[in-house]
Amino acid sequence: MPSEDDLALADEVGVQLIRLVRLMDRRQAQYQAEHPDAVERATYYLLVHLVKGGPQRAGTLAETVHSDPSTISRQVGHLVRLGLVERMADPEDGRATLLTATDEGRRVYEENRRMRIERFAEMLADWPVDDRRKLAELLGRFTSAFEAVQRPDG
Repeated sequence: MPSEDDLALADEVGVQLIRLVRLMDRRQAQYQAEHPDAVERATYYLLVHLVKGGPQRAGTLAETVHSDPSTISRQVGHLVRLGLVERMADPEDGRATLLTATDEGRRVYEENRRMRIERFAEMLADWPVDDRRKLAELLGRFTSAFEAVQRPDG
């Protein structure tokens, strides 16, 4: 059973995470308003997986991002219309289709990645290097723990 101190600290972590998520959501809404043709975050997340993970079937992609196939189908259709993703025959099974990032999709991913990295680097520029490393380590541990409890077997 967690102690009162453990619960108070967990509450503070929760408060700060909620604050961060709200700030990120607000920034995303601003960006969408300023760039009406921008890809929604959830849809962009599919592009990220296709760039980093290579070509894959829609069902595999849905499992990877913990989404249902109908949502994936709609989002992939949007990415295809934008020219960021293309469908191609699976070389192992010609009846199946693989999704793959196009050259333009990879360019968009790399540009967004570069801008995100630069923004975070600027935000953390006055932090000591050890603090930045510790943040990356702890955030990774927290995200892995969060992911583990989300799994059906977690």
